[in-house]
Amino acid sequence: MNPLLLVGLFVASAVIGYFIIRNIPALLHTPLMSGMNALSGITVLGAIICAAAAETAAGRIAAVIACVLAAVNVAGGFSLTHKMLLMFSAKKRDGEEEKEEAGNE
Repeated sequence: MNPLLLVGLFVASAVIGYFIIRNIPALLHTPLMSGMNALSGITVLGAIICAAAAETAAGRIAAVIACVLAAVNVAGGFSLTHKMLLMFSAKKRDGEEEKEEAGNE
Protein backbone atom coordinates (compact mmCIF):
# COMPACT_ATOMS: atom_id res chain seq x y z
CA MET A 1 0.00 0.00 0.00
CA ASN A 2 0.99 3.57 -0.56
CA PRO A 3 2.65 5.01 2.61
CA LEU A 4 0.97 8.38 2.06
CA LEU A 5 -2.42 6.66 2.02
CA LEU A 6 -1.60 4.84 5.27
CA VAL A 7 -0.56 8.09 6.99
CA GLY A 8 -3.74 9.78 5.77
CA LEU A 9 -5.83 6.89 7.09
CA PHE A 10 -4.07 7.12 10.46
CA VAL A 11 -4.66 10.88 10.73
CA ALA A 12 -8.31 10.54 9.71
CA SER A 13 -8.83 7.75 12.28
CA ALA A 14 -7.22 9.82 15.02
CA VAL A 15 -9.37 12.89 14.28
CA ILE A 16 -12.60 10.89 14.04
CA GLY A 17 -11.77 8.99 17.24
CA TYR A 18 -11.07 12.23 19.10
CA PHE A 19 -14.43 13.74 18.13
CA ILE A 20 -16.32 10.56 18.97
CA ILE A 21 -14.75 10.21 22.42
CA ARG A 22 -15.13 13.93 23.15
CA ASN A 23 -18.91 13.73 22.71
CA ILE A 24 -19.46 10.76 25.04
CA PRO A 25 -21.06 11.55 28.42
CA ALA A 26 -18.93 10.90 31.50
CA LEU A 27 -21.26 8.14 32.77
CA LEU A 28 -20.48 6.00 29.74
CA HIS A 29 -16.70 6.16 30.04
CA THR A 30 -16.39 3.18 32.41
CA PRO A 31 -18.47 0.76 30.28
CA LEU A 32 -16.68 1.93 27.15
CA MET A 33 -13.28 1.38 28.74
CA SER A 34 -14.27 -2.16 29.67
CA GLY A 35 -15.30 -2.81 26.09
CA MET A 36 -12.08 -1.33 24.77
CA ASN A 37 -10.11 -3.60 27.10
CA ALA A 38 -11.76 -6.56 25.41
CA LEU A 39 -10.73 -5.22 22.02
CA SER A 40 -7.19 -4.69 23.29
CA GLY A 41 -7.17 -8.35 24.28
CA ILE A 42 -7.89 -9.20 20.65
CA THR A 43 -4.91 -7.01 19.73
CA VAL A 44 -2.71 -9.11 22.01
CA LEU A 45 -3.89 -12.26 20.24
CA GLY A 46 -3.17 -10.65 16.85
CA ALA A 47 0.35 -9.73 17.98
CA ILE A 48 0.96 -13.30 19.16
CA ILE A 49 -0.20 -14.64 15.80
CA CYS A 50 2.07 -12.15 14.00
CA ALA A 51 5.00 -13.25 16.15
CA ALA A 52 4.36 -16.87 15.24
CA ALA A 53 3.98 -16.13 11.54
CA ALA A 54 6.97 -13.78 11.26
CA GLU A 55 9.71 -15.12 9.01
CA THR A 56 12.50 -12.71 9.94
CA ALA A 57 14.06 -11.80 13.25
CA ALA A 58 13.07 -8.17 12.79
CA GLY A 59 9.46 -9.22 12.23
CA ARG A 60 9.46 -11.33 15.37
CA ILE A 61 11.00 -8.54 17.43
CA ALA A 62 8.39 -6.07 16.16
CA ALA A 63 5.59 -8.54 16.93
CA VAL A 64 6.90 -9.21 20.45
CA ILE A 65 7.12 -5.45 21.10
CA ALA A 66 3.54 -5.08 19.81
CA CYS A 67 2.43 -7.89 22.13
CA VAL A 68 4.08 -6.29 25.16
CA LEU A 69 2.61 -2.85 24.40
CA ALA A 70 -0.88 -4.32 23.88
CA ALA A 71 -0.61 -6.25 27.16
CA VAL A 72 0.42 -3.05 28.98
CA ASN A 73 -2.60 -1.34 27.41
CA VAL A 74 -4.93 -4.08 28.68
CA ALA A 75 -3.46 -4.02 32.20
CA GLY A 76 -3.58 -0.23 32.37
CA GLY A 77 -7.14 -0.16 31.10
CA PHE A 78 -8.35 -2.65 33.68
CA SER A 79 -6.49 -0.75 36.41
CA LEU A 80 -8.09 2.53 35.39
CA THR A 81 -11.54 0.93 35.12
CA HIS A 82 -11.10 -0.50 38.63
CA LYS A 83 -10.18 2.92 40.00
CA MET A 84 -13.19 4.51 38.32
CA LEU A 85 -15.52 1.87 39.75
CA LEU A 86 -14.08 2.47 43.22
CA MET A 87 -14.85 6.17 42.85
CA PHE A 88 -18.49 5.39 42.04
CA SER A 89 -18.84 2.89 44.88
CA ALA A 90 -17.28 5.37 47.35
CA LYS A 91 -19.91 7.96 46.43
CA LYS A 92 -22.66 5.38 46.86
CA ARG A 93 -21.37 4.34 50.29
CA ASP A 94 -21.12 7.97 51.44
CA GLY A 95 -24.70 8.59 50.29
CA GLU A 96 -25.94 5.48 52.10
CA GLU A 97 -24.20 6.54 55.32
CA GLU A 98 -25.85 9.97 55.18
CA LYS A 99 -29.28 8.36 54.68
CA GLU A 100 -28.71 6.00 57.61
CA GLU A 101 -27.63 8.90 59.85
CA ALA A 102 -30.71 10.91 58.85
CA GLY A 103 -32.95 7.91 59.52
CA ASN A 104 -31.46 7.36 63.00
CA GLU A 105 -32.17 10.90 64.13
